[in-house]
Amino acid sequence: MSIHLESPESTAEQYEQYRALSTSAVASLIVGLLSCLAILDWTLVAIPVIGIPLSVLSLAKIKRRGHELTGAGLAQAGLALSLLFVVVGPSRLTYQYVTELPEGYLRISYAELQPDEMQPGQLVPPSALALEGKKIFIKGYVYPGREKEGIRKFLLVRDRGQCCFGGNPKITDRILVTLEDPLRLAYEPRLHNLGGTFHVEARDSALDSAKGGVFYHLKADYLQ
Repeated sequence: MSIHLESPESTAEQYEQYRALSTSAVASLIVGLLSCLAILDWTLVAIPVIGIPLSVLSLAKIKRRGHELTGAGLAQAGLALSLLFVVVGPSRLTYQYVTELPEGYLRISYAELQPDEMQPGQLVPPSALALEGKKIFIKGYVYPGREKEGIRKFLLVRDRGQCCFGGNPKITDRILVTLEDPLRLAYEPRLHNLGGTFHVEARDSALDSAKGGVFYHLKADYLQ
């Protein structure tokens, strides 16, 4: 009668099969892959910021419970991706911010167009009135209308939450844009960069139509 003895290598291979794959290692890799979104917006930089400690904790857990868990390679890959995009994301966004402003335009945001809540009855803040006749650069979303191609006149609004899901933007979150020739626009639910001469018409009559009233106007000669 012969007795078959397994080699140490064979026993090790079988033991490896019984170790569970760490769920945190898988999560680390998924977050690492999603970290590439950090190149699109500053808020998305939070993804690799979360991914780094998640990967480190996963590796520590696997090391501590090496006899039970596997997946160190996945966690290491997730860590590498998170580290990469926590640097690449902000670098790209900073470069974009610095280079996107056309020469001769003043960058503004919708925050500068909002009335002071501590000043009852204020329709337009002094910060907006000070922009009258100036060349400004602003980002916003096109309020959807009937026209989809060759659009020359449209409302530019602050965010997609108001403009694209049935909401009605407040009057100080609207800018009536008129594109100069030959500029024309095709409707897309994305952020647009616009530049041109800013005008304010702060009249009570603009409030007559809650949906169509506007205080702010932009004669735009730059579109991106």
